[in-house]
Amino acid sequence: MKVYHGSDTQIEQIDLNKCKFGKDFGRGFYVTKLQDQAKTMAERVSKWSKKTPIVSEFEFDEFALIDDDLKKLHFEDYNEKWLEFVVLNRKNKLRQQVHDYDIVEGPIADDRIAEDVDKYVEGLISKEQFLNDLIRNPSHQICFCTMQSLQTLSQPKGKIDIAIYDIGNNVVLSLMTDYNMNELEATDRYYTSNIYTKLADETTKFYKKDWTEIYELLKQELN
Repeated sequence: MKVYHGSDTQIEQIDLNKCKFGKDFGRGFYVTKLQDQAKTMAERVSKWSKKTPIVSEFEFDEFALIDDDLKKLHFEDYNEKWLEFVVLNRKNKLRQQVHDYDIVEGPIADDRIAEDVDKYVEGLISKEQFLNDLIRNPSHQICFCTMQSLQTLSQPKGKIDIAIYDIGNNVVLSLMTDYNMNELEATDRYYTSNIYTKLADETTKFYKKDWTEIYELLKQELN
Protein backbone atom coordinates (compact mmCIF):
# COMPACT_ATOMS: atom_id res chain seq x y z
CA MET A 1 0.00 0.00 0.00
CA LYS A 2 1.27 3.46 -0.90
CA VAL A 3 1.46 5.86 2.04
CA TYR A 4 2.60 9.47 2.29
CA HIS A 5 4.39 11.79 4.71
CA GLY A 6 3.97 15.54 4.44
CA SER A 7 6.61 17.92 5.80
CA ASP A 8 9.11 20.57 4.72
CA THR A 9 12.00 18.12 4.49
CA GLN A 10 12.88 15.42 1.99
CA ILE A 11 13.04 12.20 4.02
CA GLU A 12 16.31 10.40 3.36
CA GLN A 13 16.29 8.23 6.47
CA ILE A 14 13.74 7.88 9.27
CA ASP A 15 15.11 8.71 12.71
CA LEU A 16 12.70 8.09 15.58
CA ASN A 17 14.93 10.14 17.88
CA LYS A 18 13.89 13.22 15.90
CA CYS A 19 10.18 12.46 16.33
CA LYS A 20 8.32 14.39 19.02
CA PHE A 21 6.22 13.17 21.93
CA GLY A 22 2.78 14.58 22.65
CA LYS A 23 1.30 13.55 19.28
CA ASP A 24 -2.00 11.70 18.78
CA PHE A 25 -0.49 8.24 18.98
CA GLY A 26 2.74 9.13 20.75
CA ARG A 27 6.23 9.45 19.37
CA GLY A 28 6.64 7.88 15.98
CA PHE A 29 6.85 8.38 12.23
CA TYR A 30 3.43 9.30 10.84
CA VAL A 31 2.10 8.56 7.36
CA THR A 32 -1.32 8.48 5.71
CA LYS A 33 -2.83 6.65 2.75
CA LEU A 34 -4.65 9.90 1.85
CA GLN A 35 -2.26 11.75 -0.43
CA ASP A 36 -4.19 15.02 -0.23
CA GLN A 37 -4.05 14.91 3.57
CA ALA A 38 -0.25 14.60 3.38
CA LYS A 39 -0.15 17.57 1.02
CA THR A 40 -2.21 19.65 3.46
CA MET A 41 0.15 18.71 6.29
CA ALA A 42 3.20 19.64 4.20
CA GLU A 43 1.69 23.03 3.39
CA ARG A 44 0.82 23.61 7.05
CA VAL A 45 4.34 22.81 8.24
CA SER A 46 5.95 24.89 5.50
CA LYS A 47 3.78 27.88 6.34
CA TRP A 48 5.65 28.23 9.63
CA SER A 49 9.11 27.12 8.51
CA LYS A 50 9.03 29.18 5.28
CA LYS A 51 10.41 26.15 3.44
CA THR A 52 9.07 24.24 0.45
CA PRO A 53 6.28 21.72 1.17
CA ILE A 54 7.36 18.17 0.37
CA VAL A 55 5.41 14.93 0.26
CA SER A 56 7.42 11.71 0.44
CA GLU A 57 5.94 8.45 -0.84
CA PHE A 58 6.57 5.08 0.81
CA GLU A 59 5.43 1.51 0.28
CA PHE A 60 3.90 -0.07 3.39
CA ASP A 61 3.85 -3.86 3.71
CA GLU A 62 0.26 -4.47 4.85
CA PHE A 63 1.22 -7.95 6.06
CA ALA A 64 2.49 -6.09 9.13
CA LEU A 65 -1.13 -5.52 10.17
CA ILE A 66 -1.59 -9.28 10.70
CA ASP A 67 1.97 -10.08 11.74
CA ASP A 68 1.90 -11.58 15.24
CA ASP A 69 5.45 -10.31 15.87
CA LEU A 70 4.20 -6.71 15.92
CA LYS A 71 1.84 -5.27 18.51
CA LYS A 72 -0.83 -3.21 16.77
CA LEU A 73 -3.72 -0.94 17.71
CA HIS A 74 -6.41 0.05 15.22
CA PHE A 75 -9.20 2.62 15.57
CA GLU A 76 -11.88 2.31 12.90
CA ASP A 77 -13.40 5.69 13.71
CA TYR A 78 -13.56 8.48 16.25
CA ASN A 79 -14.87 6.93 19.46
CA GLU A 80 -14.38 6.97 23.22
CA LYS A 81 -11.38 4.61 23.18
CA TRP A 82 -9.72 6.71 20.47
CA LEU A 83 -10.27 9.85 22.54
CA GLU A 84 -8.83 8.29 25.69
CA PHE A 85 -5.75 7.07 23.80
CA VAL A 86 -5.14 10.45 22.13
CA VAL A 87 -5.50 12.25 25.46
CA LEU A 88 -3.09 9.79 27.09
CA ASN A 89 -0.43 10.60 24.50
CA ARG A 90 -1.07 14.33 24.26
CA LYS A 91 -0.78 14.72 28.03
CA ASN A 92 2.56 12.90 28.08
CA LYS A 93 5.27 15.33 29.18
CA LEU A 94 7.95 12.67 29.66
CA ARG A 95 10.63 11.66 27.19
CA GLN A 96 9.31 8.10 27.00
CA GLN A 97 6.43 6.34 25.29
CA VAL A 98 3.28 5.76 27.35
CA HIS A 99 2.25 2.65 25.38
CA ASP A 100 4.05 -0.37 23.95
CA TYR A 101 2.45 -0.67 20.51
CA ASP A 102 4.60 -1.02 17.41
CA ILE A 103 1.99 0.36 15.00
CA VAL A 104 -1.11 2.47 15.70
CA GLU A 105 -3.64 3.27 12.97
CA GLY A 106 -6.74 5.45 13.06
CA PRO A 107 -8.26 8.86 12.33
CA ILE A 108 -6.35 12.06 12.89
CA ALA A 109 -7.13 14.87 15.32
CA ASP A 110 -7.03 17.92 13.02
CA ASP A 111 -6.70 21.48 14.30
CA ARG A 112 -10.35 21.86 15.27
CA ILE A 113 -10.55 18.43 16.87
CA ALA A 114 -7.23 19.03 18.64
CA GLU A 115 -8.67 22.18 20.19
CA ASP A 116 -11.66 20.18 21.46
CA VAL A 117 -9.31 17.53 22.82
CA ASP A 118 -7.48 20.24 24.78
CA LYS A 119 -10.82 21.54 26.10
CA TYR A 120 -11.75 18.02 27.20
CA VAL A 121 -8.37 17.56 28.93
CA GLU A 122 -8.88 20.87 30.76
CA GLY A 123 -12.37 19.81 31.81
CA LEU A 124 -14.08 22.55 29.78
CA ILE A 125 -16.28 20.07 27.89
CA SER A 126 -17.51 16.58 28.77
CA LYS A 127 -16.55 13.37 26.97
CA GLU A 128 -20.13 13.03 25.73
CA GLN A 129 -20.15 16.59 24.37
CA PHE A 130 -16.83 16.04 22.61
CA LEU A 131 -18.00 12.85 20.89
CA ASN A 132 -21.40 14.28 20.00
CA ASP A 133 -19.91 17.39 18.41
CA LEU A 134 -17.29 15.47 16.46
CA ILE A 135 -17.76 15.66 12.69
CA ARG A 136 -16.75 12.36 11.14
CA ASN A 137 -14.79 13.51 8.12
CA PRO A 138 -12.61 10.85 6.50
CA SER A 139 -9.06 11.01 7.79
CA HIS A 140 -6.30 8.49 8.30
CA GLN A 141 -2.88 8.10 9.88
CA ILE A 142 -0.48 5.30 10.74
CA CYS A 143 2.14 5.81 13.42
CA PHE A 144 5.27 3.64 13.33
CA CYS A 145 6.42 3.71 16.94
CA THR A 146 9.38 1.29 16.99
CA MET A 147 12.41 0.44 14.91
CA GLN A 148 10.92 -2.99 14.28
CA SER A 149 7.78 -1.48 12.78
CA LEU A 150 9.84 0.72 10.45
CA GLN A 151 11.12 -2.43 8.75
CA THR A 152 7.67 -2.71 7.11
CA LEU A 153 8.10 0.69 5.44
CA SER A 154 10.21 1.04 2.32
CA GLN A 155 12.62 3.85 1.71
CA PRO A 156 11.06 7.05 0.29
CA LYS A 157 10.44 7.04 -3.46
CA GLY A 158 10.81 10.80 -3.78
CA LYS A 159 8.62 13.87 -4.07
CA ILE A 160 5.12 13.82 -5.53
CA ASP A 161 4.64 16.11 -8.51
CA ILE A 162 2.10 18.89 -7.91
CA ALA A 163 0.51 18.21 -11.32
CA ILE A 164 -0.38 14.70 -10.18
CA TYR A 165 -1.97 16.18 -7.06
CA ASP A 166 -4.23 18.40 -9.12
CA ILE A 167 -5.31 15.51 -11.33
CA GLY A 168 -5.95 13.33 -8.29
CA ASN A 169 -8.09 15.93 -6.53
CA ASN A 170 -10.39 16.28 -9.53
CA VAL A 171 -10.62 12.54 -10.12
CA VAL A 172 -11.43 11.77 -6.47
CA LEU A 173 -14.17 14.41 -6.41
CA SER A 174 -15.66 12.96 -9.60
CA LEU A 175 -15.62 9.44 -8.17
CA MET A 176 -17.44 10.68 -5.09
CA THR A 177 -20.12 12.33 -7.24
CA ASP A 178 -20.56 9.72 -9.98
CA TYR A 179 -20.16 6.56 -7.88
CA ASN A 180 -21.65 7.77 -4.60
CA MET A 181 -18.40 7.08 -2.70
CA ASN A 182 -17.14 8.85 0.39
CA GLU A 183 -13.72 10.52 0.23
CA LEU A 184 -11.83 7.60 1.75
CA GLU A 185 -13.39 5.07 -0.65
CA ALA A 186 -12.78 7.27 -3.68
CA THR A 187 -9.19 7.95 -2.65
CA ASP A 188 -8.47 4.26 -2.11
CA ARG A 189 -10.04 3.31 -5.46
CA TYR A 190 -8.02 5.92 -7.33
CA TYR A 191 -4.61 5.44 -5.72
CA THR A 192 -4.74 1.63 -6.00
CA SER A 193 -5.73 1.70 -9.68
CA ASN A 194 -3.55 0.76 -12.63
CA ILE A 195 -4.23 4.21 -14.08
CA TYR A 196 -2.62 5.92 -11.10
CA THR A 197 0.37 3.60 -11.36
CA LYS A 198 0.85 4.76 -14.95
CA LEU A 199 0.24 8.38 -13.98
CA ALA A 200 2.95 8.23 -11.29
CA ASP A 201 5.42 6.77 -13.82
CA GLU A 202 6.98 9.81 -15.51
CA THR A 203 7.99 7.75 -18.55
CA THR A 204 4.33 7.32 -19.56
CA LYS A 205 3.82 11.12 -19.77
CA PHE A 206 0.32 10.57 -18.35
CA TYR A 207 0.83 13.57 -16.06
CA LYS A 208 0.63 15.78 -19.16
CA LYS A 209 -2.91 14.61 -19.93
CA ASP A 210 -5.98 16.56 -18.85
CA TRP A 211 -7.59 15.19 -15.70
CA THR A 212 -10.80 14.42 -17.59
CA GLU A 213 -8.90 12.06 -19.87
CA ILE A 214 -7.36 10.33 -16.86
CA TYR A 215 -10.81 10.02 -15.32
CA GLU A 216 -12.27 8.43 -18.46
CA LEU A 217 -9.45 5.88 -18.48
CA LEU A 218 -10.09 5.15 -14.80
CA LYS A 219 -13.81 4.62 -15.43
CA GLN A 220 -12.96 2.12 -18.16
CA GLU A 221 -10.75 0.27 -15.67
CA LEU A 222 -13.46 0.28 -12.99
CA ASN A 223 -16.02 -1.07 -15.44
